[in-house]
Amino acid sequence: MDLPAWAWALTMVVLASVVVLDLAMAVRNPHKLSTKESAAWAGVYIGAALVFGVIMFVTQGAQYGGQFYAGYLTELALSVDNLFVFLLIIQGFRVPAVLQSRVLLVGIVLSIILRGGFIAVGSVLIAKFSWVFLIFGAILIWTAIGQLRENAHENEEDGEEQYEKSRFMKFAESKLRVSADYHGSKLFARIDGVKFVTPLLLAMIAIGSTDILFALDSIPAIFGLTQEPYLVFTATIFALMGLRQLYFLLAAMLKSLKFLHLGLAAILGWIGVKLVMNGLAENQLPFINGGHHIEWMPHIPTTISLGIIAGVLATVVLANWILLRRQGKSFKELFAESEASLDNAPAVAVAEK
Repeated sequence: MDLPAWAWALTMVVLASVVVLDLAMAVRNPHKLSTKESAAWAGVYIGAALVFGVIMFVTQGAQYGGQFYAGYLTELALSVDNLFVFLLIIQGFRVPAVLQSRVLLVGIVLSIILRGGFIAVGSVLIAKFSWVFLIFGAILIWTAIGQLRENAHENEEDGEEQYEKSRFMKFAESKLRVSADYHGSKLFARIDGVKFVTPLLLAMIAIGSTDILFALDSIPAIFGLTQEPYLVFTATIFALMGLRQLYFLLAAMLKSLKFLHLGLAAILGWIGVKLVMNGLAENQLPFINGGHHIEWMPHIPTTISLGIIAGVLATVVLANWILLRRQGKSFKELFAESEASLDNAPAVAVAEK
């Protein structure tokens, strides 16, 4: 793709404006989004991504349009999986329902910043060193294996999962004075003349720190589908933009998506193998094939990758629908349960002072 500077600038301005507007709405009117409101906004963001893909098809051709859709679907699937971790963090810190939207949005903004940096670095590395494909491919294959293990572990446990604090969070809590209660939307509070950080700040730090781990599989996955920085950036941002609304929409369903890890394992494993094949086809490492390209390595068209990704996700949804039907439930009932599931956290214990 050979896009003029104004196209990049316009895209950055529009996407940044959307993120800033979303942030302003969350700060000025903090509240728990209803299922109806969440569905409406999630539909707007998904619709915007679909329209953008059509624009890519029309202006840049089917190849790049297909790459955008493949990247967007993959990033969206990974983002939904990440929402489950967000849910555990929010429940672990017992974030009041009225503040959950703000915590999520801060996490998403941090995701955008971190991924922007990873995309910039990844683009430079891929352009200069073909062996990066092999590293990215190995990361995705290892992540796919981890998804399979996680799925097997979940099947063995019938109890509700709990959020396990990382070493970083345990270190932060050991070094900071943390108030026992929330103080409205404040990140810091002064109690009896002593300054404390509130649990709200720790919840934001927890979500922000996990974003670094999420990017380790997210960015290699998108680069496995397209090496165009513009498509990598836009597909990633579009997948993140509606994440806050999807959280409130899918909160109850996250625990019922029994086959999501299997689907993600299949997608990441496929992209990982594809990256390894690309790396071998452009091989420059002296200890592999004498440093020569492996000419017989096949090239996988984007249409095949898009079909596999869409097929796997459709299979996951269908399999979960069949499972729910056998249990006498429906997606509609789960959507209704999502409203109540987010009210487990207590109300703000201490009013703002």
